Amino acid sequence: MATICVYCASATGIDARYVELAGAVGTELARRGHDLVTGGGTVSMMGAVAKAARAGGARSTGVIPRSLLDVEVGDQHADELVVVETMRERKAEMERRSDGFLALPGGIGTLEELFEVWTSRTLSMHDKPVVVLDHDNFFGPLWTFVDALVEKQFVRPGAYRALIVRDSVEKALAAAAP
Repeated sequence: MATICVYCASATGIDARYVELAGAVGTELARRGHDLVTGGGTVSMMGAVAKAARAGGARSTGVIPRSLLDVEVGDQHADELVVVETMRERKAEMERRSDGFLALPGGIGTLEELFEVWTSRTLSMHDKPVVVLDHDNFFGPLWTFVDALVEKQFVRPGAYRALIVRDSVEKALAAAAP
């Protein structure tokens, strides 16, 4: 089966429904027989997706910069915890190990990861699926902004074709590992 990289929040204090969503993603990912790559932390959504995936039998790999081992509480229960020096190395290693990408709700780190992998897909630097789980229209304001960028010709209309947006866990995972 596929190895899916999940980008999501490591922020504490967010609404518990987002942490539950991440857990549901981990459970469904394992049920489908996929493996997981995360940012290697155990807090918030990042921890929930990894814990649920492992509970369902999925293999989990975490990739974390040394400077974030304490901040994001490095996932010592991961099947493999890869410690790198920089965020750039983290993203490259996560991309290298993954067959598809799934972005869940998150903050600027999640958005930065999503935009990088989405951009590289639009530039034909890889052909792996890039999927956004737009649960409860969390990303709605982003789509409005991207639409404005397209309208003003800062973004090619075809950029949307490189991105798959789904509104349920099941549909998102089906798209991330066709």
